[in-house]
Amino acid sequence: MTNQIKKVGVIGAGTMGAGIAGQVANAGVEVWLLDLPSEGENVNSLAAKGLERLKDPDMPGLMSKEAESLIRIGNTRDHFHEIEDCDWIAEAVVERLDIKQALYQKLNEGCKESTIITSNTSTIPISLLTKGMPKKFCERFAITHFFNPVRFMRLLELVRGEFTRDEVIDTLDLFSEKILGKGVVSCLDTPGFLANRVGVFAIQCALHKAFEYKLSPTEADAFFGRPLGLPKTGVFGLYDLIGIDLMADVVKSLVSILPENDAFHKYSSQIKFMNKMIANGQTGNKNEKGFYKQIGDERQVIDLSNGSYGPHERLKTPFLEEAEKIGISFIIKDTSPYGLYIWDVISETLCYAASLVPEVTDDLTQIDDAMKLGYNWVQGPFELLDEIGIEYFVDRLQADGRDVPEFLLKGINNKFYINSKSGLSSLSPSGNLKPIIRPDGVLRFSEVRQTLKAINSNESASWFEYEGAAIVEFHSKANALDSESLDMISDAISESEKKGLRGVVIHNDFQHFSCGVSLWSVRNCFEKNDFDALDAFLIYFQNTMLQMRNSKLPVIAAPVGMSIGGGFEVVLHADHVVGHANSVMGLVESFMGVVPAGGGCKETLYRWSENLGDGRKGAWKSFMNIGLGRKANSPQEADALSMRRASDVFHMNRDRILTGALSSIETTSKAKARNPLALSGVDHFEEMLEWLTTNHKNGMLTPHDVTVGTEIGRIMTGGNCASGTIFTEQDILDAERSSFLTLAQTQETQARIVSMLDNGITLRN
Repeated sequence: MTNQIKKVGVIGAGTMGAGIAGQVANAGVEVWLLDLPSEGENVNSLAAKGLERLKDPDMPGLMSKEAESLIRIGNTRDHFHEIEDCDWIAEAVVERLDIKQALYQKLNEGCKESTIITSNTSTIPISLLTKGMPKKFCERFAITHFFNPVRFMRLLELVRGEFTRDEVIDTLDLFSEKILGKGVVSCLDTPGFLANRVGVFAIQCALHKAFEYKLSPTEADAFFGRPLGLPKTGVFGLYDLIGIDLMADVVKSLVSILPENDAFHKYSSQIKFMNKMIANGQTGNKNEKGFYKQIGDERQVIDLSNGSYGPHERLKTPFLEEAEKIGISFIIKDTSPYGLYIWDVISETLCYAASLVPEVTDDLTQIDDAMKLGYNWVQGPFELLDEIGIEYFVDRLQADGRDVPEFLLKGINNKFYINSKSGLSSLSPSGNLKPIIRPDGVLRFSEVRQTLKAINSNESASWFEYEGAAIVEFHSKANALDSESLDMISDAISESEKKGLRGVVIHNDFQHFSCGVSLWSVRNCFEKNDFDALDAFLIYFQNTMLQMRNSKLPVIAAPVGMSIGGGFEVVLHADHVVGHANSVMGLVESFMGVVPAGGGCKETLYRWSENLGDGRKGAWKSFMNIGLGRKANSPQEADALSMRRASDVFHMNRDRILTGALSSIETTSKAKARNPLALSGVDHFEEMLEWLTTNHKNGMLTPHDVTVGTEIGRIMTGGNCASGTIFTEQDILDAERSSFLTLAQTQETQARIVSMLDNGITLRN
């Protein structure tokens, strides 16, 4: 058995099969993607459609053209011989046992003996999949359950059978974690495994309880979402995203495989209202109408009492504002219908998760990991229990006359996660502490933080000392930047210099690094007509970015998720970047009617000019990048947009970023101060104005797009100055700030910001 996987085969080119093939190719590994032969001119049309699906610009499954070139397509009749020497073959065909077993027979006869074979099934037990197969086949067989979309969802559930050899599991574990970048959760061969077992229960419970409490989708999603550390889609939005009809099928499949006494059955019954929706084709985002639908710039929501649609506005109440700040422990103590709704849903879900220990898993961290990696929860069920307080939780269950899962009783007067001498540990079913051990190189700051005390902290950010370095963590809503965020960057740098620390790392373990400068802060300024305060903030922002660059210590940015707008300006001013393969980067301020003013315009202009060796071409590229709000969805795309230095690195697994950042401190060279630039001047500025005018006439740009683009062009060229006029770095920073303030005073920009904050809609005015 090889310990390296160098060639992979995927059979089944549907959504999941194509996604698996795409991620293997993203990792730089050759992969064959096969499906059934088709009638007609293109016998490989099914596989070709799978490959084409990976190029969806809204959810790109491929990171680069180089990755695409590693995928070979074919069909199971003409190209089966191409996969016979594969090191791993992943089956992702239709969920029919007879079809899968016939395929396994063919693989057993044709493939080399060392080939690992896995299924992506989420419903059929290994014992049935391998029934009647030779023992040698069973020894090299496992389930690798990926989550959709494969490139972006971090979880891989790895399931072994009775006869699966250890080295097969070890090889799949290492390859999936280190090469494919997955968080691997080992599961027993039980119905639904872990993530879907708990996740679908939570969704169904939230759905049924919303109908029971007569809550609108807007109300239910507002609370069963961000305030709990769950995705903002909530429950109705998530149903739309997955597909209402597909979710109905998922529920049916779990009903058929779960034990009769499983608590899931309480929330598995069909809802007549939703059956009518499915019959009417209102199945969610794929049909552009479900519980929500989009009509132009207007988002509408369904009325659950009569099925009609009306305007959707974000729920805004003082209680929700407090809930978003404080979280679950605040919400469940409220006696309003909202608080009671969340208590019902969250208590049922947490009890269900606890009931799976130890029968389904003897390691509670596996359940928490499954929900965080597979469902994008910020905290897993047992982490939520720690936040609520186990004693309060159990007492309230008993006061309600409800059964208490036995495992919960082991946590009373204690927590499920404890900071012990060996680091962070979790409670085992026996009541003993079990150290949390991650693979070498894997380091989650969410776990590290629990063993540290912040050196300094405020509502928006904190910084810690770890392994001789300072780690700055943003923790505001969407990690939006405000003056308090900048305070922590500045303090960490200053104090680290005094303490003689190795360097500074800016990183967090949340979904996104930073979604930009706080629009609420900007709105607060223009609603008070206090543009002096806004100017002071921009000066502070720019000076903090320069402080990062001018510090004697290396400053490393380690971004995950989105680093856009002001968040990306922080990344641009770091001495070195250790990022994630799925990091989204870009300066998108133009959509909000402003320009980057934390040094983003400056850095973009310098980088393009340096990379092209031509200031005029650099100015034009910068004008287009920022004016169109271009984002990079992969390191390769970022390279093509001059967003990364040649020395910047990335990891496939985001859990390896912090280790990489800390280990790079000693080898990082400080960035140098920028030399003055000769800007391209008035003639080039007028070319940009002509381009804006033409594209406005052609309907590509709105009137305010032209206004914003004019300011971007002015910054990049120097405006009405003569060609070759010298601008210092500070001159360009001043120009950024001036343009930002000019635009922030316009009614159009203010309308864009209000629209985004109040309704989540990008206004095109």
